[in-house]
This record gives sequence, structure tokens and C-alpha cells, in this order.
Amino acid sequence: MTDASDAIRAPAVLVTGGAVRLGRAFALHLARRGYDVALHYGSSEDAAKETARTIREEGRQCRIFQADLADLEGLGTLLDQVRLAFPGLSLLVNNASVYFERRMTTTTPEELRACLHVNTAAPYLLTAAFARGVKRGDVVNIIDNKIHFHQVDYAPYVISKQALVEVTRLSALEFAPDIRVNAIAPGVVMPASSRSDDYVQWRIDGIPARKQGDREHLLMALDYLLDNDFVCGQVLTVDGGEGLMREGRHFGNYPDYQ
Repeated sequence: MTDASDAIRAPAVLVTGGAVRLGRAFALHLARRGYDVALHYGSSEDAAKETARTIREEGRQCRIFQADLADLEGLGTLLDQVRLAFPGLSLLVNNASVYFERRMTTTTPEELRACLHVNTAAPYLLTAAFARGVKRGDVVNIIDNKIHFHQVDYAPYVISKQALVEVTRLSALEFAPDIRVNAIAPGVVMPASSRSDDYVQWRIDGIPARKQGDREHLLMALDYLLDNDFVCGQVLTVDGGEGLMREGRHFGNYPDYQ
């Protein structure tokens, strides 16, 4: 277990949406890399406490921070609280996200606002606050390989994630060389529990690598971005090549054409 002096010197990370699923995997992995962890959650308090307990069992410090990322006015305060608790803060993982399956004609103003606030504006403001308060460090934004497609059925989500690509690039330019900003765009790794096995297999059939990804693929991607200090402003797509499949319909693949 680390003592108080070690905690002051130890590098620390803020993982947004770190209580469950991919955020939890990132938080645990970074703890094993030697980071103390500031674990943000929105509503999953019990899961956050369990994740924090597991991180402490790994021998690292962990504190949980509740915040509604749609409340943009409070994000600077969140960063101040994290930096006070962890003076060694040197990494921000913008993982939290909201998702709606909506076309533009069926999206409510509240749903659009939630996507833009949580998926785009919160990482924007958290990254700015991080850069103001941290002398050197890294930011990793978690996006989605949907940025490579034009999927009208997920309009507010795709728009907000495509905007996060531009946030990644612009912040990388503004804050380099002291702060490196990059992103990961996962593909089929952790499908929602509502997706059937048939659906998942259908998705896999459309992936050039012909396999589903797993958490380890994304953890290796995170390691790469942290360890390679000549990578800046990049979106690392980890999807088995699915994002390359944009051939579109034409006479050559028309089903009746032989």
C-alpha cells in the first residue's frame, strides 16, 4: 500500500464514466500501470464504490467524484477537486458518453442537448481545465468507430462524436508539446446487452478481421498512446478494419449482377 508521501508523488488519472464497462476497464488497467485514480461517475454510485475498492486492492489510491457532465458550469470545479485530492494528476481519460438511437426527425431537444453536452462539450471543457492546471500530461478521448460512417439512425450521437474528433485535433494543436491529446475509436468490443447473438455475429461478418474485439485490444491501444510520445492529435481506430468498409452500393455489388 502506498504511504502519504507516495500518494503526493504518484501520477494520477481522472477517468470519466469510470465505474462500469469500458471506463472501469481503463481505470483498473491504469491503476496496474501505477496511477492513482480519480473515478468519476454520474449515477452508478454502487458500481463506483466497487470499482474503487478493487483499485485500492491493487495498491493504488482511489477516490470517487460524482458529477453531472451535462452541467457544464460545474466542470471546472470537478477538475479543481481532483487536483486537490491528487496533486500528481497527469492524465485525463474522457470516457463518459450518452447514446440515443434517433434520427434527426425523432430527436428531442433534451436528447440532442445531452449528446452535445456530455459527448462533446464536457471533454472540451475538462481538457481546457486540465491544460490550465497541469504542467505536463496526456488526454485520451474515447470516441467510436461510428465516426467513419453516415448512420442517420444515430444522428445526435454520431454528430457529437464527430465533433469530439475535432476537439481532439484542435486541443492537440493548442496544448502541445506539454499536453498530448489523442483518441481511441472502438469498434465491436462491448455490445449492449440488448443486442442479440445473431446481431453481433452479423456485425462480425462485416469486419475484415472477422472477429469481435475485446477490452484487451483497447487497453493495448491506450498503452500505445501513452508510451509513444511522438503520437499527437491522432484518432486510433480499433475495430478490426470495420471503419474501412465504406464501399457503398454500385453495379459491381448489385445482388442481381453476375
